Amino acid sequence: DPRASALVENFAGQWLQLRMMENISPDAARYAAFDEALRAAMTKETQLFFAEIVRENRSVIDFLDADYTYVNGRLARHYGISGIYGSHFRRVVLKDENRFGLLGKASVLAVTSYTTRTSPTIRGKWLLENILAAPMPPPPPNVPALKDENPAGPKVRSMRERMEQHRVNPACSSCHSRMDPIGFAMENFDAVGAWRSVEGGSPIDASGELADGTRVDGVIELRTALAQRPAVIAPFVTRPNETVPDRRKLGLAPASASASWSSSIMVLRNQACAGSASVRSDQNMR
Repeated sequence: DPRASALVENFAGQWLQLRMMENISPDAARYAAFDEALRAAMTKETQLFFAEIVRENRSVIDFLDADYTYVNGRLARHYGISGIYGSHFRRVVLKDENRFGLLGKASVLAVTSYTTRTSPTIRGKWLLENILAAPMPPPPPNVPALKDENPAGPKVRSMRERMEQHRVNPACSSCHSRMDPIGFAMENFDAVGAWRSVEGGSPIDASGELADGTRVDGVIELRTALAQRPAVIAPFVTRPNETVPDRRKLGLAPASASASWSSSIMVLRNQACAGSASVRSDQNMR
């Protein structure tokens, strides 16, 4: 149905930043396995995942802890899933809990990374703003960027070590203390969403403490901690007056935390269809 496709492309593309998949360019020397087929498969997986939740009117919690996804042969190899071949996408039940929900989707992990490395800060910021409706202020001026390369020396510093040095700046620490622990919990995923256990020859430390004091170690514990707080998930449904995304811009009236997913998504579906029709009309006039 082209109307359903419009919903996925327009809403999911904006909310989950899937549109950015067209522009990511992972460093070929570091991520040699990444190619155009994988780029397309990453995007398609998340679109199909989003479409099922909408079509079946599933709980918004599925965005975090769903044990199913869609893969073809190329993406299955990337995820280490055996027995899947060919370009056709099929629904599979995931055995690896690290891949459950959006936090295990390669597309989400790739658009929240840099060309040459992961970014705990960007990943944490993405989750705070897009899932928890907790927008972060812009960084203060004149703050130096994190150096991408390790200094000369016998030991390669991990991303956590480099980030901790960066957070010494008091102007940075207040925001980074909220974003970085979330991102560190996802550090086992590299910049193209592949699983890894070591970085620079050392085991990855994916532990941290969330802003409310909850201790997490890895993406499974992070997801569990978030799923236990359904009232702060999916701001376009449960956070009536916040701005990420802004309900009024989406055409949704202020609502209670018990707002129906189906009634909210119907408004979004109608908007997506109207937007698609408007685009076709504009194209016909040119």
